[in-house]
Amino acid sequence: MELLQTILITLGTLAVLVAVHEFGHFWVARRCGVKVLRFCIGFGKPLASWRDKLGTEYSVAAIPLGGYVKMLDEREGEVAEDDLDKAFNRKPVLQRIAVVAAGPLANLILAVVAYWFLFMGGETGYAPLLGEVKSGSIADVAGLEAGQEIVAVDGKETPTWQALSFALLERIGDTGTITFATRYPGSDLVYESEAHIERWLSDQEEPDLYGGLGLVMYTPDVPPVVDEVVDDSPAQRAGLQTGDRILSADGIAMARWMDWVDYVRARPDTPIALQVDRDGRMIDRRITPEAAEDNGETIGRVGISVAIPEMPPELVRKFERGPLEAAGAALTRTGELVGFTFESIKKMVMGLISPKNLSGPITIAKVATASAKSGLESYIGFLALLSVSLGVLNLLPIPVLDGGHLLFYSIELLAGRPVPEKIQSLGYQVGLFLVLGMMMLALYNDFTRL
Repeated sequence: MELLQTILITLGTLAVLVAVHEFGHFWVARRCGVKVLRFCIGFGKPLASWRDKLGTEYSVAAIPLGGYVKMLDEREGEVAEDDLDKAFNRKPVLQRIAVVAAGPLANLILAVVAYWFLFMGGETGYAPLLGEVKSGSIADVAGLEAGQEIVAVDGKETPTWQALSFALLERIGDTGTITFATRYPGSDLVYESEAHIERWLSDQEEPDLYGGLGLVMYTPDVPPVVDEVVDDSPAQRAGLQTGDRILSADGIAMARWMDWVDYVRARPDTPIALQVDRDGRMIDRRITPEAAEDNGETIGRVGISVAIPEMPPELVRKFERGPLEAAGAALTRTGELVGFTFESIKKMVMGLISPKNLSGPITIAKVATASAKSGLESYIGFLALLSVSLGVLNLLPIPVLDGGHLLFYSIELLAGRPVPEKIQSLGYQVGLFLVLGMMMLALYNDFTRL
């Protein structure tokens, strides 16, 4: 059932992105007087099809992993004399550029609309307060201290964890100086500091942004209080209940939840003597963690979850925006993601970012499903991010992609004549090789992550 849910969510997500992309081509083609023969979502045998009064066939095919808009074009077949003025290849080069660019642009517009919707509903984040700075780390050399809040990185304001993460993501693979602006809560005094980085996190498959600087962000202490007990687990058999606070294990005090987790993980199939506080009464229990495999390591588990405390109100940042302000913020966010995506691709080509970060359909499926389960806002945010990625990737100057067509048409615009067919054909072969290579690498990365 879970696999079916993942498949449906993934196919639905891809169908939305493809439909928007192809509608961009379709809408502008119609405005430029190009005759559209077919608008199709998916590949393979059509499941349903119909025609409009202009003769365009609309169809939904069996394999919803793409789509296309087929336009009248002399390069793909004979065109009646009366329809020559409606053929795509007969249109002025600027109109052809507009039609091709409309697909990626439609994806970017979708991202703007999605972010506008999210920003209109209000945005909440947590202040990036430092809980710990590890000795000798980049952050320590820069002079950062526990208890400070990072208010800016490289001159970019970081009012929330999300903003801080985005600012740090832009520096992955860089060599040079990274600057920080910090202050203590309740103070207006801002401290400026900097540290040197060299190919920062370039070799990491899943870069740890905070750990790579030597930072541990502040979170409220989590006491070892039982929230839920899994049925037929060691915890249930030991008689633990929701609300129990674990005071000690084998006589060792358990002040924090992670103290308890670490103690249990290190003791598979080993009995542990517990002292528990239940509504003010001290209760003794004995529990034996069951053995489980975790990344090739045998660990102990008892089958309980913890009650997570809320962030202190003074560290919660809320942003309320009106329609115009939300639209401006949505445009800014989309523009930042476009720039970040292009920069990341450049760094990957230069070897400054590990190619293992390239993801394929399996990772997309997992993230789409997880975001959908997390709620509508999370899913819309992921849809916007994926739409930006699709738009940017299609703008790359690789033949067979929209960006490759734009490259040829731009050369035609400057030179005053089309690029020779032989060169275009060779370019499409090279482009197909590059795209297939990227797809194979992305799939390989997906499978290794499994």
